[in-house]
Amino acid sequence: GVPGSDRMAVVEQTGQIHAFTDDPAVSSSRLVLDVSASINSGGEEGLLGLAFDPDFISNRYIYVHYSAGSPRRSVIARFRWDEATDLIQPASEKLILEVPQPFANHNGGMLAFGPDGMLYIAFGDGGSAGDPQNNAQNPGNFLGSIVRLDVHPANPSDSYDVPADNPFIGVGGFLPETYAYGLRNPFRFSFDRQSGELWLGDVGQNEREEINLVSGGENFGWRVYEGSLPYDNSANSLPDSAFTPPLIDYDHGQGLSVIGGYVYRGAANAGLVGRYLYTDFLSGPVWALEYVDGQLLSNTVIANASSSTKSFGEDNDGEVHMLVGSRILRFVETVNNGGDIPNQLSE
Repeated sequence: GVPGSDRMAVVEQTGQIHAFTDDPAVSSSRLVLDVSASINSGGEEGLLGLAFDPDFISNRYIYVHYSAGSPRRSVIARFRWDEATDLIQPASEKLILEVPQPFANHNGGMLAFGPDGMLYIAFGDGGSAGDPQNNAQNPGNFLGSIVRLDVHPANPSDSYDVPADNPFIGVGGFLPETYAYGLRNPFRFSFDRQSGELWLGDVGQNEREEINLVSGGENFGWRVYEGSLPYDNSANSLPDSAFTPPLIDYDHGQGLSVIGGYVYRGAANAGLVGRYLYTDFLSGPVWALEYVDGQLLSNTVIANASSSTKSFGEDNDGEVHMLVGSRILRFVETVNNGGDIPNQLSE
């Protein structure tokens, strides 16, 4: 949802952002940004993420994550959404961070502000298959990592400040911006708007898809591990105790490409409150994961979308939406099936 309004914003991989009224009956949208001419798109590249500044209502800043070429790189940039024209001004772009990309896939793409006001950014391992450059286990680059930045620097002309409480500050060989690492392709993470916990879905290679809880400082194991299974130990010198296993992972009989969602904090479905919703791009089941006081209590399929589910979003009321093909769906009906869990999605 667009802060301070009754509108929602949708990002298109080809480089556009559209805004529209948060109403199932809405029939049109407004194109507020088009950067298609200046980005790489196609495959896993494109305009991949959008985050609103915590002070958006007053400063009108948005942050995006996109792919660029010559040389190939991931770009984090700030723009200003002008209130008078209701357009995001391309000329207002301020570059925050640029990360070289050796291949076209595994860009990650998510970015979001945490409850601490810091900007968190997900980068994949650089691509190809099997992380041939072992980037995710190299803390000296941004690839395969979650990065945490203060994008309201003390000197406004700077791109960002490194938060003083980042977990790897002063640790040899680590970039101070790094918050967690050992990830393959973290496609979508989110913060529980009540607890502040960071939930992340990391896409696997040949065997496992995983969900991680991130508190900062973790090495989630890729490419030494793929989920809970050993993968490639050839360049590893760390003990098993150095790696944080996933909260849960699943095999490729259930899905091939996890998409992380949100902990439900809306009002429409009481049975879902507090459950983490996630799905799979290539199979379509929607799971609700119940995790209380450090214990995984249940992980239930509550709906089936389709194999073209691309992402999740939250509106300003905490209702969770899914982007399925070119449609936006949300949970609308509850039934008594052992917990008042919804079994229907509506456009």
